[in-house]
Amino acid sequence: MASRGGPRAAGTDGSDFQHRERVASHYQMSVTLKSEIKKLIYSHVVIWLLLLAQMVVGHLKLLPHDQVAMPYQWEYPYLLSILPSLLGLLSFPRNNISYLVLSMISTGLFSMAPLIYGAMEMFPMAQQLYRHGKAYRFIFGFSAVSVMYLVVVVAAQVHGWQLYYSKKLLDSWFTSTQEKKKK
Repeated sequence: MASRGGPRAAGTDGSDFQHRERVASHYQMSVTLKSEIKKLIYSHVVIWLLLLAQMVVGHLKLLPHDQVAMPYQWEYPYLLSILPSLLGLLSFPRNNISYLVLSMISTGLFSMAPLIYGAMEMFPMAQQLYRHGKAYRFIFGFSAVSVMYLVVVVAAQVHGWQLYYSKKLLDSWFTSTQEKKKK
């Protein structure tokens, strides 16, 4: 290398530092995946807040039942789905593998399981709506079962992608851990 104004070291043109300027790929992937998971968590929070608002309005009777129906049974355990998202966010600052694993397991338990149960719980009402065109519960003039199936589909996608990206992030963190052990 060269000093400030002095001669260069023999055999170098001064460009041999560039290999040190690159960031390892697993670190780049970690940052990208954290960003994607945060977007999904924020989407989940929006869905969660909408369901919470429907539950509060339904139970406190702030609006008539023909505008906002009482919540379905699956919505109550789904309220616990905020916990896996918080665990996921807590795992990011220090790349805490145990928090991320707990987040993934509890996402299946508190998020995906209530959504599957909800799809099964609402199926007879959806079938009745499809066959006979009769709906008995409404949310702002729309069939409650149609609105809630839309919520279930969107939420299942959000949680599915969240699990997928979390698994990729976990793999990325294990790669960096393995490289540290080799050194």
